[in-house]
Amino acid sequence: MTVTTRPPTAAEQATPGPPSRRPRRRRRSALGSRAAYAYVAPFFVLFAAFSLYPFIYTAWVSLHEVNLSNPDQMKWTGFGNYTKLLHNEFFWNALKNTITIGIISTVPQLCMALGLAHLLNYKLRGRMFFRVAMLMPFATSIVASTLIFAQLFGRDYGLLNWVLQEVGLHRIDWTSGHWTSQIAISAIVTWRWTGFNTLIYLAGMQSIPTDLYEAATIDGASRWQQFRHVTIPGLRATIMFTIVISTIGATQLFGEPLLFAGDGKTTGGASHQFQTLGLLMYQQGWTNFHLGQAAATAWMIFLVIIIVVLINAGLARGRTRGET
Repeated sequence: MTVTTRPPTAAEQATPGPPSRRPRRRRRSALGSRAAYAYVAPFFVLFAAFSLYPFIYTAWVSLHEVNLSNPDQMKWTGFGNYTKLLHNEFFWNALKNTITIGIISTVPQLCMALGLAHLLNYKLRGRMFFRVAMLMPFATSIVASTLIFAQLFGRDYGLLNWVLQEVGLHRIDWTSGHWTSQIAISAIVTWRWTGFNTLIYLAGMQSIPTDLYEAATIDGASRWQQFRHVTIPGLRATIMFTIVISTIGATQLFGEPLLFAGDGKTTGGASHQFQTLGLLMYQQGWTNFHLGQAAATAWMIFLVIIIVVLINAGLARGRTRGET
């Protein structure tokens, strides 16, 4: 049986087919992209109003001599506020205190957080309770935690001095000493942020493939060797993140040393032994009424944060290149 086909006639060729849906789809995609911009617009508006504008305005104020009693009158000084700040002995003292408090609070804090996260990563009984308990210090307000620790480190009736007397040692005036006051403030910071960093490390550990641990077990690696050669390399980016966040927090330290003094002053002790850059900035702007110098101090804090972050990034890249 033979089937013959004929070519289409001119009328059939002229008959239009079904309308194309591509222009309609393009219109829908264009409307969808516009709607997406409308959804994210509130964030950019709030960011510009409460972050970008204060950031730029602070830089502008730092180039002027401004008094808090009359902030509308500004006198151009250029980099005069920065020059005064660099020749101010209290600035260098506050910078040194900020660095030392940051080191003795960040290093033990991250080490303990890494160890606790390693323990919680195992199948322990009641580990959900311990995970929730880790966040309790972080959820506690700075005022409450600092006041409690101030009582613990009290000179006359503090619990720590009572323990020292019971074991035959002398009492310590934690507030008046240089290193003792900084150790006490670092203990407050460590207590508040260890649990938070523990959960961050725990989340990073759970993202490491279990195949790596199984292969290490087959090769005869102990748990300590697995922790060194599997867990630590897998948490390199997470550790870098916590170092940066802890550095930023230590540079902006304000509430703990202010409340630990107990007198509401921003001098950081009688000898400025625990005055941080945050306390110095507040003292310059809201105690001495020098808003220009306070703004310059804020920008110096920002520069210190950038320098520390760049140093950490350089060290991390150096380790990565060395291992490869």
